[in-house]
Amino acid sequence: MSKRIFLAALGGLILAASAGAAPTEGQHPMTMDHPAMHGAAAEDSRQLVEFPPALREKELANMRDHLMTLSRIQEYLAQKEFDKAGELAEKRLGMSSFGLHGAHEVAPYMPKGMQDAGTAMHHAASRFAIATQEAAIDHDVARALGALNEVTQACVACHAAYRLQ
Repeated sequence: MSKRIFLAALGGLILAASAGAAPTEGQHPMTMDHPAMHGAAAEDSRQLVEFPPALREKELANMRDHLMTLSRIQEYLAQKEFDKAGELAEKRLGMSSFGLHGAHEVAPYMPKGMQDAGTAMHHAASRFAIATQEAAIDHDVARALGALNEVTQACVACHAAYRLQ
């Protein structure tokens, strides 16, 4: 599969995830029987979050950067370059990335649940970085992929529950 097709498919999944409702506790946020997976039109029931225009554009740019980072991480994993995947995850998505993306500027405009989802994603990215260090030693790719899934699940949960105005 070409990189362009892969990126388009990944972007489509993120967009599809953003059309659904927030998952309930213990429920997988995006399953194959979810209406968004079948292109079903549904009323957008996500909570509207209003940002000042300049911060809205900045936050959308940050989310696009997160998506590109996830794509690059997957590429590194496919090449078995675990250290590079982990370093990138920590630098661009992990707990170390708060200053990079100006989290302090946008956090006051986010409802607590949105803040919690973002924090969960950043924590999961740092845990993924540790899992890649372990995978570089023991070659347990499944553990690294499972940790990466926790990162993307946090993204999906947030996009399923909130939308920016």
